[in-house]
Amino acid sequence: MLDFMQMLASGVAVGSSYALMGLAMVIIYKTSEVVNFAQGEMALLSVFMTYMGLEYYGVPFYAAFPAALLFALFLGFFLEFAVLRRAKEPNALGMIIITIGLEMILMGLVSWKFGADPKTMPFPLSPYESLMIGEVFISALEGLTFVVALTVMVVLFLFLRYSKLGVAMKATQQNPMAARLMGIRTNRILMFTWGISSVVGCLAGLLIAPTTMQPYMMWDPMLKGFAAAVLGGMTSLPGAVFGAYLIGVIENLFGGYVSIEFKSSVAFFIIVLVLCFKPSGLFARHYVKKV
Repeated sequence: MLDFMQMLASGVAVGSSYALMGLAMVIIYKTSEVVNFAQGEMALLSVFMTYMGLEYYGVPFYAAFPAALLFALFLGFFLEFAVLRRAKEPNALGMIIITIGLEMILMGLVSWKFGADPKTMPFPLSPYESLMIGEVFISALEGLTFVVALTVMVVLFLFLRYSKLGVAMKATQQNPMAARLMGIRTNRILMFTWGISSVVGCLAGLLIAPTTMQPYMMWDPMLKGFAAAVLGGMTSLPGAVFGAYLIGVIENLFGGYVSIEFKSSVAFFIIVLVLCFKPSGLFARHYVKKV
């Protein structure tokens, strides 16, 4: 029973990083219906720029952390303005190909500048510091990631529900033409959406970096975050978080009781099942457009 509870807690802990990546992908999809496969590498570049400031220039962490979020914000602005907005008459497939291209470019840039060798990110919390909850232990870093993921979800939910910008983002997703006629600057809304999504992804990257830091570090969390968003519903913030924790728990239990070799494939098996039986996800509604 203790082993089961420990695996359950570890699954929830690892699901927190998936949740942040899933939230970042949902934010963009809710506004533009674009699946951003460059999400992980946007976070990767922000993390390595933070590492450069800490290691090469001696910037203190309390200054480097906000600077990283600010860099991520403007990176999202830049990519939407300079790349996505320039696409001529894009369709969903074309936009996906563009984001995959951005992913490879950003990963190549990080590999070229910093090399493929693993790095060590200076961080106030050590990934080896543990917290005991009853007879179950989790690392302090995992506990922080859990708190950050839930906080971000609540803040984003309130922002999208009650703020003018959040309502404008929802209007842009539902009907861009009608949103323009109502005076909403949809191009600006899309730019802010990419910026906010980039900041959320950067948070995930900064919390993952103390455990593992190399050019491919965001590949697995991004794919698992995408799986979580599909499972919960690509337009549902709570659904993405629930899906992330569910995937984290299921893959941990699968690795503990069935096979550690196939642990990482569980998330993609779940994607196949969800797309076959409930394409809209567990928490999102499926809309049918009528002409």
